[in-house]
Amino acid sequence: MKQEIKNHWHTWIFLVALGIVLICAYKALDSIGYLGMFLKNFLSVISPFLVGLLLAYLLYIPESKIERIYKKSKKKLVRKKARFLGILTTYIFAIIILLIIINVIFPILTESINELVGNVQIYYTKLIDTYNNLPEDSIFKTENIYTALKEFQSFDLKEYISIDRITGYVKGAFSVAVGVFDVFVAIIVSIYILAERGEIIAFLSRLCKAIFKEETYEKIKNYFYRANIVFLKFISSQFIDALVVGTLATIALNIMKIKYASLLGFTIGLFNMIPYFGAIIAVIIAGVITFITAGFSKALIMLIVIIILQQIDANIINPKIVGDSLKISPLLVILAVTIGGAYFGIIGMFLGVPVAAVLKILVNDYIDNKTQI
Repeated sequence: MKQEIKNHWHTWIFLVALGIVLICAYKALDSIGYLGMFLKNFLSVISPFLVGLLLAYLLYIPESKIERIYKKSKKKLVRKKARFLGILTTYIFAIIILLIIINVIFPILTESINELVGNVQIYYTKLIDTYNNLPEDSIFKTENIYTALKEFQSFDLKEYISIDRITGYVKGAFSVAVGVFDVFVAIIVSIYILAERGEIIAFLSRLCKAIFKEETYEKIKNYFYRANIVFLKFISSQFIDALVVGTLATIALNIMKIKYASLLGFTIGLFNMIPYFGAIIAVIIAGVITFITAGFSKALIMLIVIIILQQIDANIINPKIVGDSLKISPLLVILAVTIGGAYFGIIGMFLGVPVAAVLKILVNDYIDNKTQI
């Protein structure tokens, strides 16, 4: 027996090692549930800090621009307190915009939503009458369309777009900071991050220098800087572009006397933040609602106007705002939006493009480095 063990010692070592690995793997899998629960609780605890970080990131561009204006002041005290005044002014503007949204825009949208939901049965009756009055040989008078109309009758719109449901969506979106204390902590954290961003970046830079080699550190610094520019440029430009398109669409729809013009204009602007797919979804929603409320001819005119507006945005407005920082192919944009939406929903569709832009930078640099060797 001893001789057998001696002759096949490597086999026995392999079997023992395999057993140890299997036991460790089983224990690791067995503790995944506890690990997941721990991570969930940990993220819940630090969520106000993460929200504060996101808020500071979003407010960085306006704050830095306002701060530069104060630094150009002829008064020494103003220049000395430029950052404090920049942060204070930024938050005052943010609060004013939030109050305008709550007290002016939100009531208009709420009224339109309530009216739309309340008149669903009337619009359904009009659709049925329109369908019944079509000639028998009409291409629209098919069994599929009739079935779709019957399904529309059974579709409870109130279940999806009632004010209570929308409020639930909003609460779900901001569930990371639902408590008053969490909101307060998030705001304080964002203020401190904006105020001490120089010190924070300097500390992280020193930490990376201590951990990585000089060459690796320079690469990390370079990619961090470039990725930051891409994300800041994309988020700010998409927000401005959506605001411009939404405002122009609302004005155009009001001029055409389209019902629910403000609601449709807001929807078009909101969905315009999602590259490619957002514009298509917005046109479909606006077209369907206008067709139901005002008929085919009005919907067709509205669609032509909105498509022209979107083309002006795609070829003139958006390139002026975004510039050359996100020059990636439409195929890559569609791929990024599709994958982002599939795994991370609306947020993934929105952030998929800047992530793809950063990955493109990394891949291109890798190819350049390999081809130069």
